[in-house]
Amino acid sequence: MNRKYLYFSLFMALVFSSCQNKAQDMNGQANVSEFKLKQNLEVIQFHSEHRCQTCLEIGAMTKEAILPYGGIPFRLINVDDSNNKTISYEFRTAGTSLFIYDPVQNKKLDLTDFAFLNASDKEKFIKRAAKGN
Repeated sequence: MNRKYLYFSLFMALVFSSCQNKAQDMNGQANVSEFKLKQNLEVIQFHSEHRCQTCLEIGAMTKEAILPYGGIPFRLINVDDSNNKTISYEFRTAGTSLFIYDPVQNKKLDLTDFAFLNASDKEKFIKRAAKGN
């Protein structure tokens, strides 16, 4: 097993438990316990055409938070682009949203609340994401 994926899995488990963000099982939402060590996880941020400062900050801080885990893809998807209608519908999003996605099992974990609650404080965002505080 690759250590970076183990660390990433632990990192994400801490993020979710620290934020009391428990994903629901409906509509393909997964529980944190379902996101065990997997090499195929992706982080996806959805946004609308005109991105606000908060949306930009969430993207930048998320990229910085996953950087130490190398190889975790970060996808940025414009929900206003007609080419992205299918994936936007699949994730049930119409604006700024942040997800961890396992494409093999089609499991989604919504981090949107965590992202918005901590978007105004980069240090807190990174600290909570990395250490689960």
